[in-house]
Amino acid sequence: MAPRIIIGQQEMTDDELIQLYQGPGTGPWVRANFVQSVDGAIALGETSSGLTTPLDQRVLKLLRLLSDVVLVGASTIRAEDYIGVRFSEAGVARRRAWGMADTPPLAVVSGRADLDPNSRLLTDTLVPPIILTTSSAPTTAKANLKAAGATVLELGDTSIESRAIIEALADLGLRQIICEGGPTLAGQLAADHVLDELCLTTVPTILGGPAGRVTHGRLASLPVQCQHIIIDQDGAQIARWTRTEHV
Repeated sequence: MAPRIIIGQQEMTDDELIQLYQGPGTGPWVRANFVQSVDGAIALGETSSGLTTPLDQRVLKLLRLLSDVVLVGASTIRAEDYIGVRFSEAGVARRRAWGMADTPPLAVVSGRADLDPNSRLLTDTLVPPIILTTSSAPTTAKANLKAAGATVLELGDTSIESRAIIEALADLGLRQIICEGGPTLAGQLAADHVLDELCLTTVPTILGGPAGRVTHGRLASLPVQCQHIIIDQDGAQIARWTRTEHV
């Protein structure tokens, strides 16, 4: 099936965008969301903030709105100085109408539990984060995160498998999952064939330099098919790719 091409639609309503991105009612369903330059760079400096566009930000917020949990790697949490997810009153009302919790938690993958318990991840949030770590991570680090309010789950001895992540979140009733990076985590999910969808904004900029790609690590070889491309008035292309098995 050919992708839907939508041109010059910066003024699409939230309802129209939600219809484009609505996932399956059942799950688990794992989608990743990234922004990149035309030549594939995913960061300007150390973060993606210099690449994002207004419509890209709207889509990001709506993808969070549609999700039970926001999955992020520890390196991205530190680099982007993450805070907890927040929605407007209208956003909360939408989620309640869909039978969802008011606010999705952040789930952070950190094999060493290497996170600052005084960071904004824990101090500037409406919902305590979930830390996905290992039994070999330092006991003190895990205890400090628990004391700061986090839920700490040990999902392996020395490493964390993709399916263990998905199953642990599903056991908590968190089945609609949005992964916001980084590339190592997204690459792991793709390589393990648990990534169902990639939402990718390509901005009309060539960066060059050493910036990384959307996925990093083992070879994934995951066939996908484009569901739609929004060509924004500013030249950005916002695409939704789903795993071919789901088409």
